[in-house]
Amino acid sequence: MFLKKSSSQSTVKNVVTLNTYADKSYIFKDDTFKPLKKLTYNTSNFVTSYLNNKDLIMATVQISRSIPEEDIEDIIEIKAYEEIGLDQANSYIISSMEIESEEEERTYHIFVAEPERLDTLYLPIKKETKYVDLIVPAPLLYKALYTKEILEDKNAHCFVYFTQNDAFVTIYRNGEYLYSKSIDFSLEQIYDKYCEAVGEKVDEKEFYTILESEGLKTTNNDYQQNFMKIFAEVFITINDIIIYVKRAFNLDTIDQMFIGSERGPIIGLDDYSQNYLGLNSTDFNFNYNVSNEEWYTDQLQYLMLLASFEYLEDDSAYVNITMYPRAPAFVNRASGQFIISTFAAISLSLAYPLVYLVGSYVNDAKIYALTIENNKLTKESNKYKKIIGEKKSIISGLDKDIKRLSGIYSAKTKTLTSIYDKKVNYRLKSGMFHTIAEELDKYEVQVNKIVTEGDTIFLSLLSTDDRKMTELIKHISETHFDELEGMDIERIEKDPAENYYKGLLKVELK
Repeated sequence: MFLKKSSSQSTVKNVVTLNTYADKSYIFKDDTFKPLKKLTYNTSNFVTSYLNNKDLIMATVQISRSIPEEDIEDIIEIKAYEEIGLDQANSYIISSMEIESEEEERTYHIFVAEPERLDTLYLPIKKETKYVDLIVPAPLLYKALYTKEILEDKNAHCFVYFTQNDAFVTIYRNGEYLYSKSIDFSLEQIYDKYCEAVGEKVDEKEFYTILESEGLKTTNNDYQQNFMKIFAEVFITINDIIIYVKRAFNLDTIDQMFIGSERGPIIGLDDYSQNYLGLNSTDFNFNYNVSNEEWYTDQLQYLMLLASFEYLEDDSAYVNITMYPRAPAFVNRASGQFIISTFAAISLSLAYPLVYLVGSYVNDAKIYALTIENNKLTKESNKYKKIIGEKKSIISGLDKDIKRLSGIYSAKTKTLTSIYDKKVNYRLKSGMFHTIAEELDKYEVQVNKIVTEGDTIFLSLLSTDDRKMTELIKHISETHFDELEGMDIERIEKDPAENYYKGLLKVELK
């Protein structure tokens, strides 16, 4: 089911999927998906790739439902420049996807890419293939799991995927993309952090071999201890993202978590998702390597294949940010039409003179009629361009007024809120310490020092069991997340001289 090809009427026979970051490509041909050794130009190949999360600017914008369909693209582009703060002097590739809702205004996810970055990644590919049909933003690839009914579209899912150059967290709700964010823990960055932790540059091949084959369950004590520290930071970062998404999108819970990497599943991460997030996690690995040429195939390659099938059926199914589409059919190109016309003219010139003259007059008549029609259309086009320009100017002025008034309103709201909080919601430090004492006593964790700086509390924790500390952190995060701005623990380490664990917990109150 995973690799079942759509019943497309397209002349495309094969699908080529590209990971330009790792310089790896695969081809689906004759019902087999296997590595492709060399890229070549072949018009029967449909070429697909993806753009990393970190190479994209993503946001949501809202527009009025009264705006005509033909003006939506221009309005979204204007809002992208204004609301994201894009440089007005630069041009960008801007694509959008509407979020289905019954709200008063229409809401769109927008995806912005820099042409220079696309050229860096894809111009070398274009020299070989001559075109790239589809480039999908990486977070949208997971959509295929729902449309192909591999996952049910009734829950909230969190996907975490580590590639060599990027690592990103993506949230889907009821089968629809909700939010994504890159984190500074790509496989390359994890390797650098490990080298920094041990104080020397370790053998890269050995590092990845242990990470892929043994993961956090490795029997090598040095690797295990440092992996534990690094991935503790990873899951604290993921927890911050999940807390933000729940608050920003009114999300009650995450039902399931999927974790994978470009190099294969990382053993032991399910324990961390339970301890730090309280979530069940599953390896993001569908293991449909039908070629049997590799022990593991990057799962994003499979998702690109599924996305290609859907796009061939319906080109509105995915956001496409390609700058390198294939050339139109020969008869539809201007050069093709010119050659065909020239050939026809030569043929006529060699025929009987009367036939030539008649053909010439017919052509002149057609040219004259088309010239008149072109002039009319040009005049009408200029008229609507002028109207659009005026409307854009009005919209821009109104947006500036709204922004100015919103700033005034926001400043006054903040002032009133601050006054109200100081008069009504002032939190006594004695009350905070009493609450902290109750939580510590409940989980049998001791404190040997407490320091406060404004609304930030630093607690030096002691415990005979590091699990009790993680359970305490999980409890505080879930029970008091509405009262917290953030929470972080730099490390949990065992005192080599004593039989206890210690850690420094930082709690930021709102």
